Amino acid sequence: MGAGEGEIGAAAGRAAPESSPPVRSPAADAVRLRGHIAIEGVIGAGKTTLARRLAERGGGRTILEPVEENPFLRPFYRDRVRYAFQAQLFFLLSRHGQQIELKQRDLFDDLVICDYLFQKDRIFANLNLSDHELTLYNRVAGLLEREVPVPDKVVYLQHPLDTLAERIRDRGRPFERRIDRDYLRQLADAYNYFFFHYDLAPVLIVNSAAVDFEGPEDQLADLVREIARHRHGIGYYSPGGRV
Repeated sequence: MGAGEGEIGAAAGRAAPESSPPVRSPAADAVRLRGHIAIEGVIGAGKTTLARRLAERGGGRTILEPVEENPFLRPFYRDRVRYAFQAQLFFLLSRHGQQIELKQRDLFDDLVICDYLFQKDRIFANLNLSDHELTLYNRVAGLLEREVPVPDKVVYLQHPLDTLAERIRDRGRPFERRIDRDYLRQLADAYNYFFFHYDLAPVLIVNSAAVDFEGPEDQLADLVREIARHRHGIGYYSPGGRV
């Protein structure tokens, strides 16, 4: 479920955006990111790590997905059929609340880095919900999407399946131990299809297996330049230049 649901609505309504105040890194150079940038990728791709580093480097604010707050996520990984709809709806409403607050204060921030794209919620819905559940979900999601700001750019982190599995295991979230390789493969395929066809904002596809987001500053600086440079359609990047 989007690793990116009376009780569900109330819980989501109470959820405040997990965000950090702007902090400018002394390492930042003349190339600065601006606007609203969404970082995306399959579970374990490094979205949150990159979002935090980019925001720190550029003096921006982070908006982070409230994964741990979803009370249905652990049950979902035990029984996907039974808990998929509850988990998905909680995520949808929680993310919507964050995005509305982001929209209201967006004028005051030069740079906002979000570790998810709101519309990607449909990837998980299409993969996990039954036909009847999906019909209801689409009605709700369609209404909420009208109110959500579209990012200025999307950075999609593409990662090999084997490394994703290793990262998920290494970060040690107990409920993620139940994620099997077949489900991860289905997610990766669905993500690729979605972002290869996404056209609401420019998308930079990053070979994240070749980038250490916690590594040398010069490698991060190279990625920042590529993000700043990319302005239209779909672009591709790996260390050493675009591919």
